Amino acid sequence: MDTQDILVHTEAGVTTLTFNRADKKNSITEAMYAAMADALQAARADGAVRCVVFQGDMAVFSAGNDIADFLQQAQGAGRAPAGERPVWRFLREISTFPKPLLAAVCGPAVGIGTTLLLHCDLVYAGDNAAFALPFVNLGLCPEAASSLLLPQMLGYHRAAEALLLGEPFLAEAALEVGLVNRVVPPAECNALAQAQARKLAAKPLAALVETKRLMKAGQASQVAARMQEEGESFGRLMAGAAAKEAFTAFMAKRKPDFSNC
Repeated sequence: MDTQDILVHTEAGVTTLTFNRADKKNSITEAMYAAMADALQAARADGAVRCVVFQGDMAVFSAGNDIADFLQQAQGAGRAPAGERPVWRFLREISTFPKPLLAAVCGPAVGIGTTLLLHCDLVYAGDNAAFALPFVNLGLCPEAASSLLLPQMLGYHRAAEALLLGEPFLAEAALEVGLVNRVVPPAECNALAQAQARKLAAKPLAALVETKRLMKAGQASQVAARMQEEGESFGRLMAGAAAKEAFTAFMAKRKPDFSNC
C-alpha cells in the first residue's frame, strides 16, 4: 500500500523507511503499517538489499499508534481475521526479517515506536530520545513480543518498571541497558545509522543472514507464540472497561479514572 506518510528509498543496498508524518508526531496508521509490511516483504525478496533502516526526524521518531485510526480499525476489526490486518503483517515481517535491521531514534518513541526496536539489530539514538511503553496506562498489555524480549534485554525489574509504570526513560538509560548502541546529537543520528548500514551493505549477504540467524536461533518460535498470546490478551483487554475509559479520556483530553476498573 502506498502512502506518503512512510517514505521508502533504496540505494546502495540499503532500504530506508522514514516516518513522514511529523505534524502528527509520526503516529502510525493502518495504512502506514501496510506500507512498512509491503516494504519489508520487498526488501526480503530483493537480493540487492542487504539491510533496512527505520528513521524519523530530529524531533520525533514515533508517538506510537494513531489513536483515532486505531479505534476506528479496532471497531471494524471483525471484518477481517486479525492476522491479516496490516499491524500484524508488520509485526510478523519485522520479527522474522532475515537481514539486518537498524533504527535511528530521535525524540519520542512511544509504544510500537519502542517495541519495534526490540527486533532491530542496531539502534542509534539522539540524546533527545525518550522511550515509553504506556500499555497498562491505556488498559492494555504489551505487544510485539515485548513482554518476552524486554525482560531478556533489561532484566525483569527494569522491564517491570518500564511496562507496569509506563513512564518514559531517556537515551542514556536506554544505552545503559543495551536497548541502543550509541547516543549522539540528534543532527547526527540518521547519518550515523546510514553510515553503519552502508558498512553492512558492503558485506556478504549470506554471512550477514546466517550470523543473525545463529544469534536468534531458538528465539523465533518463542517470539511467535508470545505475539499470539499478547494479541489474544490485547483483544480481550481492548473490550474491557479500563481501555474504554482510557481512550475516552484521551479523546476528551482528561485524566482517566480507573477507580471502577
